[in-house]
Amino acid sequence: MYARSLGVDGAELRPLEPWHAEEFLAHLDRGREFIGRFIAFGARETDVPSARAVLTAYAEKRAADSGSMHGIWLDGKLVGGVLFRTFDLERGNCEVGCWLESAATGRGLVTRAVRVLIDWAVYERGIHRVEWYAASGNTPSVNVARRLGMRRDGVLRESHAHQGVRHDIEVWSVLAPDWRAARARSARIEGAAVTGDH
Repeated sequence: MYARSLGVDGAELRPLEPWHAEEFLAHLDRGREFIGRFIAFGARETDVPSARAVLTAYAEKRAADSGSMHGIWLDGKLVGGVLFRTFDLERGNCEVGCWLESAATGRGLVTRAVRVLIDWAVYERGIHRVEWYAASGNTPSVNVARRLGMRRDGVLRESHAHQGVRHDIEVWSVLAPDWRAARARSARIEGAAVTGDH
């Protein structure tokens, strides 16, 4: 098991496992209305067995190297998570995603957690293209893509029906060479700030 600090006091990224089912369900119940504004994530998980089933499905995806789910804990409480919805090493593509309850917003937790996933995908696994899908009206999600340095590839007009509304879906991506270059620039800037070189 790993626990990775997200650089915010009390915030950690950890694996989200089937044995977390009760905690996962409690988290979904707290955040269900906020999380479900643009996506159906967690909508079918209404009891412990259904919560365990989705966590088990992602544990099986991790075992098959085709996806994974990771929780964000803040002061010991599960408040959201990030995932590889798809992970296709043969094609060099993956899709990352997130969810977060409203009480944990505004701290940069998702941006920091997704950065960990992209670093791992690019540097450790050799993924070439990382994708991010967001409803056009989901400004926080679109802003995460921007903060991560992704480019908007296009808009799938009214492609996603959710709660009786058809939403435009924006497709964002970052390619491995661009990610490596941006991370190298950040490291140089941070290094210069520490040494006082400007």
